[in-house]
Amino acid sequence: MPTTQPNLKSDDYYAILGVPRNADDSALKKAYRKLAVKWHPDKNPDNEEATTNFQKISEAYATLSDSKKRQLYDQYGKEGADAADHMPEGAGAPGPGFAFRPGPSGGGVHHMSPEEAQAFFDNLFGGIDPFGDMGGLGRSGGAPQNIRFSTSTMGGRPGGGMQSSFQTSEHPMMGSGFPANVQSLFGSARGVPGFSAGGGPFSSTFGSTDHNPFGVQTRQQEYDVIPPGTIISLKGLVSRPERNGDRGTVEYFDRSKGRYVIRLEDSDETMSVKPSNLLQHVHIHIHDLESKAELNGTVGTIIAWNESKGRYAIYSMSMKKVISLKPEHVILERGTVAQLIGIAARPELNGKFGTIQDWNADTNKYDVQLSEKSIIRVKAEHVRI
Repeated sequence: MPTTQPNLKSDDYYAILGVPRNADDSALKKAYRKLAVKWHPDKNPDNEEATTNFQKISEAYATLSDSKKRQLYDQYGKEGADAADHMPEGAGAPGPGFAFRPGPSGGGVHHMSPEEAQAFFDNLFGGIDPFGDMGGLGRSGGAPQNIRFSTSTMGGRPGGGMQSSFQTSEHPMMGSGFPANVQSLFGSARGVPGFSAGGGPFSSTFGSTDHNPFGVQTRQQEYDVIPPGTIISLKGLVSRPERNGDRGTVEYFDRSKGRYVIRLEDSDETMSVKPSNLLQHVHIHIHDLESKAELNGTVGTIIAWNESKGRYAIYSMSMKKVISLKPEHVILERGTVAQLIGIAARPELNGKFGTIQDWNADTNKYDVQLSEKSIIRVKAEHVRI
């Protein structure tokens, strides 16, 4: 079905969602989800434009997703759709089990409030993580796999026996004391995205793509490259600011240009962007919260990073809401490629990327692999995606 670019400055509900007037329910929901995730206030803190856009998107879908409201809207516009709220019971509501309040008596068009927009969003996606998958595509879709926990000491790792080039811990990584759902993050390499089944737990099969004059692509073994298929959002784009917040998946890393090629969601369009323009939407587990201890060990998805506050915005699967957490309370999955920051003892490491291979619950430190022979151990607060 042909689509147009969403026009959030329009007053027309179809134009706002970027769908034709004959769009079916599936196309409407797909358009709403894509835009609502992009402009969600929790993903865009302190951004009034995002809040306003989120309200407009929600209001548009709330009307068009209800058959009777849509019919009245098509015939009489917004005031006609609002009139459905004054009709007898059974006249329809915007989505199952949800209705935003009718407009004031005496006429006028009612616009959805921020609270109503959030309630509508929560009601529609109450049973799933709306931020963490793209219709079954991408590495972050669904909950982490329940993989058998397997780890070993720094000096005797299977699959190569690599040594750490930098230690900040006096003791080796141990595999005891992990809750079962945290253990699943650091299971054996078999079946874990980003690792080969036969090369040991540190054998990454993903890397950059080198192009030669004959068009042949070769895959190299690297640990500082985000795996293909990882779900990302674009951020900090200057030349194409309208794309900031759009989602896509990593295609490959072009090391010669120092850029990732990403494919935009629901599109054949690709873009070449710097690593700093990507935010990975990866699964995490929550760790060592004192204020809400019941969340410790539960699953979430990273949806944003607030630089001014130094916190992640995490969509909590158990709470079905977004919470703000410091990096030390966020356990990244094994296989996640992250960046090192703020290491005073080894400043030359800051800015480098590596693959998370292990995590120690007692010290809250990661083993991060930078290359075939280099694994470092760093505190969680020095690791960022």
